[in-house]
Amino acid sequence: MSVHSDIKRITVPQLTAYKGQKKIVSLTSYIAPFARLLDEYMDMILVGDSTAMVGYNMEDTLSITVEQMAAHAKAVVRSTQRACIVVDMPFGSYQESPEQAFRNAAHMLSVSGADSVKIEGGAYLAETTRFLVDRGIPVLAHIGLMPQYMHTMGGFKAQGLGEEAAARIFDDALAQAQAGAWGIVIEGTAEALARRITHSVKVPTIGIGASPECDGQVLVTEDILNLSGPRIPKFAKQFADVQATIKQGVEAYATQVRDGSFPTLDNCFGVPKNG
Repeated sequence: MSVHSDIKRITVPQLTAYKGQKKIVSLTSYIAPFARLLDEYMDMILVGDSTAMVGYNMEDTLSITVEQMAAHAKAVVRSTQRACIVVDMPFGSYQESPEQAFRNAAHMLSVSGADSVKIEGGAYLAETTRFLVDRGIPVLAHIGLMPQYMHTMGGFKAQGLGEEAAARIFDDALAQAQAGAWGIVIEGTAEALARRITHSVKVPTIGIGASPECDGQVLVTEDILNLSGPRIPKFAKQFADVQATIKQGVEAYATQVRDGSFPTLDNCFGVPKNG
């Protein structure tokens, strides 16, 4: 007999309708334990290609594959009931052509069960966005600082600080919105520019190092929990020190194993109970 659940997953059209009504709350997740914990509180969970750096200790996001991203997204989908699940398309999986993008995005969604893909790129990828949306694949666009373009951008640097760069990013936002992207992530971008984009497009903007005026915010979960290393990005904030709690628990375990106080007979099987 199937188990009936009254919990309904937030859909892409619902998130789009948040524009001007309420903020979209989002964090990243790549594994089941975090996904289960986040689900109650998030409108959207992003299975970001940042897992390359956070989960695999890679130098950047460029080396993770479609199959790796699909496996992480599947774990997140299977561990949640409420949040809308968006998964990053990894570097090299969509830039070649709209047809390549469709093949890989369709595979990603069919394998993982995620609700939408996210692609990095502005006006020059608007045709790809339209191609995907017309074929039933929801697209969350990503402009401004784009980690997959780190080599052409000269590293992880704030974007849109000059007039020419700001104009280009503004045009990127308009082009992606007009191409059918349901929302736009704006990363590492001048605050005034992110604010202007937010007030100029009809779809939600989701900021990460952008502006409080954005229609939502997304951060890397490990950054806000002190699990990503010694350096917290300027645009993040540490909301809890989970690292300290984990270290405390691991230290207590190691101590008890070494001094013989764990395990006890209470932790063993086949031991007769007294009385």
